[in-house]
Amino acid sequence: MLGTSLVKDECAPILARGRKHAPGAPHAYNGGMTIHGIAHVQVAITPGGEDAARAFYGGLLGLAEVPKPPSLADRGGCWFACGPQEIHCGVEDEVAPSKRHPALLTDELEALRARLEAAGVRTAVDRELPGYRRFYAYDPFGNRLELLQPVAG
Repeated sequence: MLGTSLVKDECAPILARGRKHAPGAPHAYNGGMTIHGIAHVQVAITPGGEDAARAFYGGLLGLAEVPKPPSLADRGGCWFACGPQEIHCGVEDEVAPSKRHPALLTDELEALRARLEAAGVRTAVDRELPGYRRFYAYDPFGNRLELLQPVAG
């Protein structure tokens, strides 16, 4: 399922790559200030692109739309829940392709890729990432999304 949190056993490949802390574990820096998670990531959409964003993020990826607070609604865009985090589709006049991307977890990688490709979404396989099977997909605005499925062993 998209947005599934990593459990302790799934952190082993990450720790084996040399990171000191597993994802989701609090990190104390600067005299005890703690960063303990990510609230949201933002991707860019073009003005008037909300319907295309809803079709992609809500329809194809199956993420639930989250109402924007009234204080931000006049900016356009739309938000989606991804587990306890959110993906914010924010309006920009120009959207340029970038290597910056959110990485989303799923337990149905191949079925998701087949659904995206059947809908005409461009996908690409990249080098192996230890502990995961993965591919990239590109939303209607050219934003790159990394889709990951942890592998056992």
